[in-house]
Amino acid sequence: MGLLDGLLWRGRAAQFDSGSASSNAIELTRRHGQVSLTKQDAATGHLRVNLNWRMRTSDFGGPQRESLLRHPFRALKPPEVVAHSQSMVNVDLDLGCLYELQDGSKGVVQPLGGYLGDVNAPPYVKLSGDDRFGSASGETIYVNLDHRDAIKRLLVFAYIYDQTPAFDRTQAVVTLYPSNGPRIEIHLDERQPQARSCAVVMIENVKGEILVRREVRFVYGFQGELDRLYGWGLQWGRGYKSKAQR
Repeated sequence: MGLLDGLLWRGRAAQFDSGSASSNAIELTRRHGQVSLTKQDAATGHLRVNLNWRMRTSDFGGPQRESLLRHPFRALKPPEVVAHSQSMVNVDLDLGCLYELQDGSKGVVQPLGGYLGDVNAPPYVKLSGDDRFGSASGETIYVNLDHRDAIKRLLVFAYIYDQTPAFDRTQAVVTLYPSNGPRIEIHLDERQPQARSCAVVMIENVKGEILVRREVRFVYGFQGELDRLYGWGLQWGRGYKSKAQR
């Protein structure tokens, strides 16, 4: 059973919709790491933040790799056959969000503890659910930017709940779908073999302008370490996922 940081906070359930986006994409990189939603007229409606991942087939164990070298035609097998290997399900990535509102209130939205948030009331952030196997839909957080004046900053993060740390082998991508304009992609493909958590992207209200800034900062601990890194100042304890969440 996995062990990581939990916080005593509860959110109210709410119904919500999602914004649409064009087929184009902006990739945030170290060199080009920031975009303004305000300048592309996308600072309203619901911003959808999605985490999706899968294991690379090249990360199979030695015997399997050697078998493909000796029998190259086995590589033509459908990906569904590969998808049920142990390496495909031996990681559980979760999506979360640290929030700070303009009135000073702070907290977290995450699967652990069922702190799913609320999209129509503070903190105006809602987690749709917990994907344990890297399915096509992944995990999604909704941010209600119609209440952007109430939001100070949001730190979207991902963490490996259980099993072996393997960010560099999951092909994880966090994609933001604004209400207008192209989607925004952040790839978590840096080699950080022992990292358990990653601060992915900061969404910040700077003098009324909504900025999205790439972070991609890996840490070896969990949410408490991200909190200290960004100065959130929350009190953290230890927590587990229930069997129903796993």
